[in-house]
Amino acid sequence: MRKSNYGFSELTKNAFYVLKTKLLFSGARLIRFPIIVRGKKYIDFGTNLVTGYRCRIEVNGIHDGKKLIFGNDVNIGDNVRISCVEKIEIGSNVLMGSRVLIIDNSHGHYRGENQDTPYTSPNSRKLLSSEVIIGNNVWIGEGAVVQQGCHIGEGSIIAANSVVTRDLPAHVIAGGIPAKIKKVYNDANKEWGRV
Repeated sequence: MRKSNYGFSELTKNAFYVLKTKLLFSGARLIRFPIIVRGKKYIDFGTNLVTGYRCRIEVNGIHDGKKLIFGNDVNIGDNVRISCVEKIEIGSNVLMGSRVLIIDNSHGHYRGENQDTPYTSPNSRKLLSSEVIIGNNVWIGEGAVVQQGCHIGEGSIIAANSVVTRDLPAHVIAGGIPAKIKKVYNDANKEWGRV
């Protein structure tokens, strides 16, 4: 059984944050403040969301319906940033370390025709996006980055400080820059085996 070992001061702050959470984010369990939330009407916070301190969760642009969707019992660490323009879905029971970045967009076009140039201000370049989908029971380690267009399969683990630049299947451990599969879970013998 896990024990938090919170001191009196943090227990008192958390009690205050629980009350504030129920007023501002009805389905969440505990939002630690300060937090920045932009485009709240386009976000489905799921149920029992827990955040660390200084998180930034945002949906940019005008949309019809929810674009950033949390499953149930998602737990994210301190200083996490989630930036959505098109669509980000985070499954249930996802755990994120601190300083994680999940982003479905980038400034500028750098392949094929009509590429942006270094003479154009990055902030005035066209914003490109493609959806990010994170499956249930995924664990994303400290300092990891999940870039636009990536899908992470159910039950996978992303090692600390990794950068996910492409899809990863279910039940793998991936790490590095760019993240590559290091281990795969074998259901038959109930073990993680090296690739």
